[in-house]
Amino acid sequence: MLEKRGVRSVKSAARTVALLELLAARGEQPSRLDELAEELGVPRSSMYQLLQTLVDCGWVRSDATGSLYGIGIRALLTGTGYLDGDRRIRAVRPYLDEASDALGETIHLARIDGPDVVYLATRESHEYLRTISRVGRRVPAHAGALGKALLAERLDTELPLPEGELAALTENTHTTRAALHADLAEVRERGYSVDREETVAGLAGFGFALRYDTPATDAISCSVPVARLTPEHEVRIVAVMREVRAKIESHLPSTSGAPDWR
Repeated sequence: MLEKRGVRSVKSAARTVALLELLAARGEQPSRLDELAEELGVPRSSMYQLLQTLVDCGWVRSDATGSLYGIGIRALLTGTGYLDGDRRIRAVRPYLDEASDALGETIHLARIDGPDVVYLATRESHEYLRTISRVGRRVPAHAGALGKALLAERLDTELPLPEGELAALTENTHTTRAALHADLAEVRERGYSVDREETVAGLAGFGFALRYDTPATDAISCSVPVARLTPEHEVRIVAVMREVRAKIESHLPSTSGAPDWR
């Protein structure tokens, strides 16, 4: 990215970021020194020095034996700083509460980031206790309601998709561009996206792009177990979410004087 803008990347900084992202992606699964060195193509001695520096700073934690590594608490402070510092996330949260109260289902806010969407806020259903997402979780944009709502805001020739076949999260996930493009055409005509067990088996989702950017970068969705999704309930979900989207787009505070983050 830096080299594309005519600025040379700093190798040590890029390596540090790659390491932190790898540890974060592994979540509860601890990593060993040799695994991390091999995964990132870094000499073992250099990886050890980098890990120890990050452990001392709190960005990485290690177990009592010093042989296992995971993401540290400092990463949480940075993540919450992003959420707290974003005016749009703060502005949307009350509307997520409104949708959750009206529907009794799980409501999400997410933002597109390359080929994925990242969850920014969630209001869980009181009736469905299984956690299907969390703040910071990444999901391929082609695989669910949130991502498809945002992809549909872009031309098919400009979709931020990875090369090759698209990853399948369930047997219903679109894995070809032809199938995805056909779905996105329906999303544009309908005005919202539908995910029928494409991300998680047993769950359906309805996604609505928030058009305060062009193309939209944020979307909201409602997730509901398919066992509880009657035609009448689906109609109500769409009506409530459309109303909530309209309120968000109408009442979002002016960004005048705020940085135009890219």
